[in-house]
Amino acid sequence: MDKFLVFSSSVLLLCASLVSCQLVVNVKNKGGDVLVESIQANTTEDTVTLEYQNTDGTLITQFIDFKSEVQIFRAYVAGEEERGQNQLQVLCFISRFSKNDFISSDAMSKLRQKNPTAIRSPEEEKGPDLMVYDLQVDLSKSHMISQHVFNMCQEAKETTFFKEGDLTTISRSLSKDYNTLMSGMKKTYPSKYARCHDTNDLSKPCLCHYQMCVGWYPCGLKYCRGKDSAGKVVSYRCGIKTCRRCLVFEHVARQRLWCLWDDS
Repeated sequence: MDKFLVFSSSVLLLCASLVSCQLVVNVKNKGGDVLVESIQANTTEDTVTLEYQNTDGTLITQFIDFKSEVQIFRAYVAGEEERGQNQLQVLCFISRFSKNDFISSDAMSKLRQKNPTAIRSPEEEKGPDLMVYDLQVDLSKSHMISQHVFNMCQEAKETTFFKEGDLTTISRSLSKDYNTLMSGMKKTYPSKYARCHDTNDLSKPCLCHYQMCVGWYPCGLKYCRGKDSAGKVVSYRCGIKTCRRCLVFEHVARQRLWCLWDDS
């Protein structure tokens, strides 16, 4: 039996096929509420999708494209009708992905668990990290970043953002032409705008902060030492390290009306 198939952290895996598997985890947030995360690994596409719904109804998705070295954080945010915002808003934040931040799609697809009702707590707290987004993505050209961007962010036509620093790094690591990648971007110049919580006029653009927390995810592998059938000392994967991470996404909102949550 592959010792990697059963982890000491015990998480539940529901496999619909050999290439696409869904993990379901109960996670307690800092406020004491229990959120249900689903994490799906697709080994053929080499992607991982983590999704959960906050207590306020906001639907959060983290999508990792290992081949393109990018990750997408998407939020479906309900409008505040009592303050004149009655539309659902979709936000997409794309950034370069470091392979040290999440286990591989193959490793993710092998997780098992014995107790699906257990409430999980992470071993390590990361962040909060401030991420400043200075580019707006033209979705019609988003395939140059990743083939998955359009499907993930098609409802965020004017609210899909990227970081110029990440674009530079990706162009080098994946041997993509920087100018070609930039042709699918529009600079937003966040330093020119006042913070939204300091802006009273709801029609004015401003610098918005949006915070998102992923309460539990497998951020690394653990290795054990043992002996094989010949008595030789070997190292094998025997568990996962789990983390919690909070991110603050700083971006230009086209109107203060689209950043009503940023009051502090």
